[in-house]
Amino acid sequence: MTVALGVSAYSVAIFHLMTHAFFKALLFLGAGSVIVAMHHEQDIRKMGGLYKKMPITYITALIGTLALIGFPGFAGFYSKDMIIEAVHFSSLPYADWVYYAVVAGVFITAFYSLRMFFLVFHGESRVDHHTAEHLHEPAKSITVPLIILAIPSAVIGYFTIEPMLFTGWLDNAITVSSSHVSMAGLKSEFHSAGAMISHAVSTLPFWMMVGGIATAWVFSLYRTQWADWVMNKFHRSYYVLDSLYGFDRFNEIVFVNGVKKLGNLLWKVSDMGLIDKMAVNGSARLVGFIGSVVRPIQTGYVYHYAFFMIFSLLIILTWVLFAGDNPLLQIEF
Repeated sequence: MTVALGVSAYSVAIFHLMTHAFFKALLFLGAGSVIVAMHHEQDIRKMGGLYKKMPITYITALIGTLALIGFPGFAGFYSKDMIIEAVHFSSLPYADWVYYAVVAGVFITAFYSLRMFFLVFHGESRVDHHTAEHLHEPAKSITVPLIILAIPSAVIGYFTIEPMLFTGWLDNAITVSSSHVSMAGLKSEFHSAGAMISHAVSTLPFWMMVGGIATAWVFSLYRTQWADWVMNKFHRSYYVLDSLYGFDRFNEIVFVNGVKKLGNLLWKVSDMGLIDKMAVNGSARLVGFIGSVVRPIQTGYVYHYAFFMIFSLLIILTWVLFAGDNPLLQIEF
């Protein structure tokens, strides 16, 4: 979607957002269905062969996966193919590089999506004995929404691509420079939604998708030991990828720990120093100090209190008698 925005194919971006909403919601709910059935187990290495016990989840997850990888005819196929073609028609700088990047992304998406699908639903069961005994399809509160979401994930792209992309429904909302020719190129090449399906088999993205599916099948089902061989053979590259290029570690050190240290400093200065030490505990200590000063006066003996009363009265009388005309000593009532 961001790539489409970058080449000013705004209607294509909105179109992909719409199709993406259905099949991504379907996949998330399908994952939730598996987690519920597996008694909250989320490690796909402890699954396998679930299609036998969860046919509804299996079929709907297959539809969502095919839509995600852009398999011809499904919703994601139309929006993703339009994004790729929009970049292909773009005359903006580095558009060629972006085109090959998104085409490579087709292979990667197909590979990881089908790898997950094969490991969860196919192959030998790796489910523990206790969970396997109680494994079944979740309640209708989960399966019915799965079926409802599967329908638009399969067909909504076919019925909405032409009205959303080529009827000018965004013309009054945004103005695109005439030098950005992506949408014009798409319109000139588009014939029908059905024609896109028949034309797909001759395109590079289609075969990149097929390659991703085949690679996932080989490493997940056909030759599972090859994954370990590749990991050991290219251990440095594996480490870089497994550590997510170090971004998580960098974010943890710089941002997470930095924010923690800043928060700890503010806590010590403001909360512990100003609020607790000065405002809360300081006021308590001030009251205690005043009490310690005044406490010796409160002896509990009546003659002491009488003495202070008489002494105070003498001070007041002296003030009144000797104030005279001195304005500094006069008290007005």
